[in-house]
Amino acid sequence: MKAKGEVILWSLLDKCCEKCKHSKINPCPDYIECRVKGPLCHDDQKCKELRKKRIEELKYGVHGSKIRIPLSSCTLATGAEEIYNKFKEYILEKRLDTEITISGCFGLDYLDPWFEVIMKGYPAAIYVKVKGKDIPRILDEYFEKKDVSNAFALRYRTGKAKGEEKVPLLDEIDVWKKQRKWVSRNCGFINPESLEEYILSGGYSGLSRSLKMKPEEVIETILKSGLRGRGGAGFPTGLKWKITRTQPGNPKYVIANADEGDPGAFMNRLLAESDPFRIIEGLTIAGYSIGASHGYIFVRAEKPLMASRLKKAVEEARKYGLLGENILGSGFSFDIDVILSAGAFVCGEETAMLSAIEGKRAWPRQRPPYPAQQGLWGQPTAINNVETLAHVATIMSYGLEEFVKLGTEKTKGTKMFCVTGSVSRPGVYEVPVGVSIRYLVEELAGGAPEGSSIKAVQIGGPSGGCIPKDKFDLPIDYETLQSAGAIMGSGGIVVINDNNCMVDVAKFFLTFTSAESCGKCFPCRIGLRKLLDILDKITSGNGSEEDIIVLRQLANSVRNSSLCALGGTAPNPVLSTLRYFGDEYEAHIRDGVCPANVCKAFITYTIDQEVCIACGQCAMNCPVGAISKTSSGKYSVDYDRCIRCGTCFIICPVNAVQKVGKKEMVRGEVCG
Repeated sequence: MKAKGEVILWSLLDKCCEKCKHSKINPCPDYIECRVKGPLCHDDQKCKELRKKRIEELKYGVHGSKIRIPLSSCTLATGAEEIYNKFKEYILEKRLDTEITISGCFGLDYLDPWFEVIMKGYPAAIYVKVKGKDIPRILDEYFEKKDVSNAFALRYRTGKAKGEEKVPLLDEIDVWKKQRKWVSRNCGFINPESLEEYILSGGYSGLSRSLKMKPEEVIETILKSGLRGRGGAGFPTGLKWKITRTQPGNPKYVIANADEGDPGAFMNRLLAESDPFRIIEGLTIAGYSIGASHGYIFVRAEKPLMASRLKKAVEEARKYGLLGENILGSGFSFDIDVILSAGAFVCGEETAMLSAIEGKRAWPRQRPPYPAQQGLWGQPTAINNVETLAHVATIMSYGLEEFVKLGTEKTKGTKMFCVTGSVSRPGVYEVPVGVSIRYLVEELAGGAPEGSSIKAVQIGGPSGGCIPKDKFDLPIDYETLQSAGAIMGSGGIVVINDNNCMVDVAKFFLTFTSAESCGKCFPCRIGLRKLLDILDKITSGNGSEEDIIVLRQLANSVRNSSLCALGGTAPNPVLSTLRYFGDEYEAHIRDGVCPANVCKAFITYTIDQEVCIACGQCAMNCPVGAISKTSSGKYSVDYDRCIRCGTCFIICPVNAVQKVGKKEMVRGEVCG
């Protein structure tokens, strides 16, 4: 939305005057540097003032103030669109000269929806968990009373404001300062649809620098940085590029893998929705390095906003000569297409992705040959994850020196992690590779909510492994996680509390991966189904001692003989829970109990007569009429009719309904 009376006559992307010779036909090699530091080719005070004025407008709005509202999938899910519309209505009604702009998400999802108010000369204030009714009060406090005391945090301090001493800077808040914002530095704080704002924040300086180097020099820089793929395998990025570049045959291709499908993982989506030009820049640098003239971004179909933002970024880059012919006068020509996936989880496997882009069924291919040798349409192809390409753009912009200071000896830099599940502060956190599981889960994500405790974490998506709480001091890096029975994956961490049965957890993830198997190879197609059948047998109370032996042997066979990484990693939930929570398997089989009282075959529900208030909610909501009133006026459960759906347990307002093991009922330890 434009502020009242706003007319933008010139932007940083335009020529400042006729002395500037830049055009799409005859592009200037210094175009990017000139946008922020220029004019570089001539000394003209009017041009300098024009540029300075536009930079001020981008920072503070055309009229000296602006409101930044994050519109991304996570914020929209919590009502951000309503907040955005309320702002528009209020500003139009009050005829305020204030600009409204959008941003992406900054990762602290437990604070959504939020917004930031910026006014030149005053602290920029962030307000969180906002409701529509709060808007008039907040704007009155900020603009009229110059009062920021109700803000969550301040971005920076300029001038004076009432209550400022009570509000910390964002960088002073533990959950923020304990991160290392490297690739996510712009997320939440620039307009993801504005190429101007991206360039003002340092964007495209990496591409400009790269195009003034030889392709081999760019590859050498990425090799020296030690950057490894952030999609899960951890293959050295520079080495992959070097192999692709030296392969015979043209054309060559580059692909950004944005098919993020792991349950509980959305760091790629957040990054692409919040800072899409960084992905475009990284992919363009990759294309230049390997000698490709065309690239693809393969986006999961279920993430339409991610696809839309990337498409708009491609269009803007093409409009201003950052894609297309003779980019920045370098002689390098490159373009990008954004493609929606077929929607299957296996599309994220790189060879299945190649088939999907070619218009074929998304089936994995035998390797070798690897995509770097024979990829898209049989040509050498470099495939990189979204976060990997964001690292490329950032390294080439800011230099590898800062990057290599972070991480471990074998894996340099930072990694974005999604922490979800049973934690107080779910969100996306960027930290140096090598921090402990405990640091992420407890220091940043706040540990378990009050009233529960953490039992384990599932790391690496549905094909990852379950790590118990007593192993939380393990560093998060590729080698350590693999030795512990898990994988880094794309960076998803699901926190599991003590109310969960680990056999049931393994069954949950196997249900997903077996359904998503493409079926091309029988170890995955049949093996995963058989593993799931055995888990179902155990959780149904029909397990045997032999089942544990078969589970372990079959899981190892599937892992070692499957065609692609889906089958090769899918048994990890079974193997890791057997390794660390074998006692829970034994309890189901030998003792006939589910220690967590989760598996329906081992539990029942009873009503504590002393606690029951006779409200009748349990009886009214029971789907099979298994609850009735007793002679005392209170309620009890007919255990023969009960289907153990748990509705009564969830709905009881006073917690009179109790979930107990069947053996306790037999012993008479609990009565209804």
